Amino acid sequence: MDIQKRLHHRPPYLLISEVIAHSASSLVAHATPKGDEFYLLGHFPHVPVVPGAMMQEMTTQAAGLLITEYFSPVPDYDSETTKGWALGVLRAVHLAKYKSFARPGDTLVIKVDLLDHVENSFRFKGAIEVSGQKIMFNEFTLINIGEDKLRGLHGAV
Repeated sequence: MDIQKRLHHRPPYLLISEVIAHSASSLVAHATPKGDEFYLLGHFPHVPVVPGAMMQEMTTQAAGLLITEYFSPVPDYDSETTKGWALGVLRAVHLAKYKSFARPGDTLVIKVDLLDHVENSFRFKGAIEVSGQKIMFNEFTLINIGEDKLRGLHGAV
């Protein structure tokens, strides 16, 4: 899967480095922070750890890849050329638990499973593992919206 074709995100905010497996109901991806990422530079000095909010974003981006691959409102969605849609916009975080830390050099295995899908709303459960140990898990909802709402042209989401 071509990540930059499916996601609008670009460096330095593109957090997924590789998709390992995917289907219409699940996706597995990798991310490996190197240590020079913007979110590690001050979190924390001399003891860098990946912030929980960035781990949430990693699961959100993985789920966004699943949505654009299998549930796009336009055929063969391409983030560079397909206009008019913002896919996989975070609507709600229902649960987030953090059990341990991710550090530079760790390979983060990001897993998302689609729990429910009604029209343009998608509920997911996600998890991140490091060396076979689950370090966080969450549940969240993403939505597909018209790009005009993302730009603030037609009211709230």
